Amino acid sequence: MQGYTQGFGHWLTTPWRRSAVVALAGALPVLAFPAPALWWWAYLALVPWILLARSAPTARRAAYDGWSGGFGFMLAMHHWLLPSLNVFTFVIAALLGALWAPWGWLVRRYLAADARPSRSRVAAALLVLPSAWLAVELVRSWQGLGGPWGMLGASQWQVQPALRLASVGGVWLLSLLVVAVNVAAAVLIALPASRAPAVAGLVATAATASAAWVWAPRPDVDGQARIAVVQPGVIDGPDRRFDREEQLTRGLVGQDVDLIVWGESSVGYDLADRPDLADRLARLSRATGADILVNVDARRSDRPGIYKSSILVGPDGPTGGRYDKMRLVPFGEYIPARSLLGWATSVGKAAGEDRRRGAGQVVMDAAPGLRVGPMVCFETAFPDMSRNLAEDGSDVLVGQSSTSTFQHSWAPAEHASLGALRAAETGRPFVHSTLTGVSAVYDASGRRIGSQLGTEASTTAVYDVPLADGVTPYVRYGDWPVHLALLVLVALGLTEGTRAVRLRRTAPAPLGPPARTVRESPARPGR
Repeated sequence: MQGYTQGFGHWLTTPWRRSAVVALAGALPVLAFPAPALWWWAYLALVPWILLARSAPTARRAAYDGWSGGFGFMLAMHHWLLPSLNVFTFVIAALLGALWAPWGWLVRRYLAADARPSRSRVAAALLVLPSAWLAVELVRSWQGLGGPWGMLGASQWQVQPALRLASVGGVWLLSLLVVAVNVAAAVLIALPASRAPAVAGLVATAATASAAWVWAPRPDVDGQARIAVVQPGVIDGPDRRFDREEQLTRGLVGQDVDLIVWGESSVGYDLADRPDLADRLARLSRATGADILVNVDARRSDRPGIYKSSILVGPDGPTGGRYDKMRLVPFGEYIPARSLLGWATSVGKAAGEDRRRGAGQVVMDAAPGLRVGPMVCFETAFPDMSRNLAEDGSDVLVGQSSTSTFQHSWAPAEHASLGALRAAETGRPFVHSTLTGVSAVYDASGRRIGSQLGTEASTTAVYDVPLADGVTPYVRYGDWPVHLALLVLVALGLTEGTRAVRLRRTAPAPLGPPARTVRESPARPGR
C-alpha cells in the first residue's frame, strides 16, 4: 500500500493503534445482521479488514491483524452479552478472535501490498481465503466454543435467492460465496493489474449461484396445519407466567388449531411434581382441541439435575413426547471448565449451576398426525440439528426460546431470523415461539408467514402453515461446502509443503568454514 508510512498509514505504524483500527474494521459485518439487517453490506463489509491485513509490514503483523479483526467481529456479534457477562465478554471475544489469525496471515500471503501478486496467486486467493474463513466458522461452531451464532451467511436470511442457495449447501454455502465476493472486491480496489481473475471470480460466483437457483428443487406443498404461538411477555415468576399463558391459550378455543406452542421455560416446575399444572394443561388441550408443546425448566424428579425439556401435552396429560435440550449455552446454562472459569459468576450473570444435557433428538407425534421436531433456544443456530430432524421425518420444526434477558438488544430479532435459514435448508416450515419476542413463523422456503410478534407483545397468533414434502440437497448431501473448503486447505498445505521441500533440496550447499591462516610467531630473543 503506497504511502503506508505517510498520513494515515504512518498513524497505523503504532501497534496498538493499528490493532484498534483493525478491530473496528472487523466489527463492520455486524451491520448486515438484524437489527440493522443491511444484508447487502455483507458483500463489502470485509474489504477494509482485508486491505489492512494485506498492508501488514510482516507476516506476524498480518496474523495479529487477523486476530484483532476477529476480536472486533466477535465482540460486535455478541455485544448484547455485555450486561450479563461484563468484562468476560471481552475475554471470550479475544479467545475466539484468535481463530482468525491464520486467515489474516493468508490474506497477506496471497495479496501482500509490498509485492505484485501474480494473476495465478490472486486466483488462488479467491479459493483459499473463503475456504479458510469457512474453516474458522467450522471450528467456532463447536458448541463448547459458543456455537455458530453470527455465521456470515446468516446475514442473508431475508434474501430469497440466497435462501434457495441455502437449500443446496446450507448457511455454509452462503458464507463461502459472501467471503468470495469480498475478496474479489478487495482485489478490484487494491490490485488494478489483477482485475481479470477477480472479475472472472465474480462471474463464476454469479454463474454458480444462478445454476443452483435453476437446479435446486422447490418444496412440494402437501397439506396445511394451523399452529398457534403463545407469547406471554415479560412476567416475573413461574406461577404468574403460567397463569398468563393459560389465559392466552383459552383465547384459542374455537379457532380449530392443530398445535399450540409455548416458549422456552414456559413452565417452571417438573410436571411429575406438580400434577395440578399437568391437569390444567390437559384441560386446555381438551378445550382447544390441540396438543400443547410446553417447555419445562426445572429440577427433574426422576433423575438429578436441572433440565430444559420440551414436553407435548394432550387431552389426557403428557403424551410421552419429551425432548431434553442437548446443546447448552456456554456461561448462560453451564460454565465450561467450571473449576477454572467459575469466577465468571462473580462478574456477571453466569450460570450458578450447570444444566444437564439430553441424550438425543426426538420427533414427536402430535394429533392429528403432525410430526414435530423440537429444538430449544440456542439449538436453532446449529444447521445439523434441524437437518437431523428433517431426516427423521419431521413435518414442522419448532424452536422454543426465551431472550428476555436481552429484551432491548439486537439478539431477539437475530435469533428469530435463524428460523428462515433452517426452514430453507431443510424444506420444512419453522415455528419460532418465544416468551418475550421475537416470535415468527416461516414456510418451507424460508418466507415469513404473517406478522411476527415483537418484544412488546403479550398475545397469541395463529398461523396457517403449509406443510412440505421432499428432500432438499442440503438434507441429502449435508455440509459439502465445508468438505470442499477443507479439501482446498489440504491441497494448499500439500502444495506449500512440496514447495518447501523442493527449495530445500535445490538450495546450494553451504560453504565450509574459511581455512585458518597459520601465522608464524616472531622469533623470540635468545633463540
